[in-house]
Amino acid sequence: QAAIKSVAKLNDTATAADTELVWHDRRLGLQTQNVSREVGDFVLKRADGFWAYQLAVVVDDAAQGITHIVRGQDLADNTARQILLQHALGLPEPRYLHTPLALGANGEKLSKQNGAQALDTRQPLALLQEASQTLGLVGNINAGTP
Repeated sequence: QAAIKSVAKLNDTATAADTELVWHDRRLGLQTQNVSREVGDFVLKRADGFWAYQLAVVVDDAAQGITHIVRGQDLADNTARQILLQHALGLPEPRYLHTPLALGANGEKLSKQNGAQALDTRQPLALLQEASQTLGLVGNINAGTP
């Protein structure tokens, strides 16, 4: 007989169906999402027995004392679920900043998955300056400033 596999989900009764979760993203500004209506129940433990990303990242960030999360804009839609879990578990809520994505000429996200060329790390300051300008985060990085 085939083994029965199950998953653990966060029941949408954890938040009222009409509750808008509100948070501030340091780049995107005020954000809102009704997790119950827009996402519904979401998996906490996968059928293969592993903890799902949403729960794992919330617990891991809290255990490490993470206070600020900087990640790509493609992950912004995960934020409300993570804040919901932080509140449910009594964990601190970090501050969020979602950066624009670096895209190739074909419009795809630059990533190892898409075969993007690795960066030459022999000149890290120049790379950081170029990346920050490409992403529109800052004007210049002064090499003389610690």
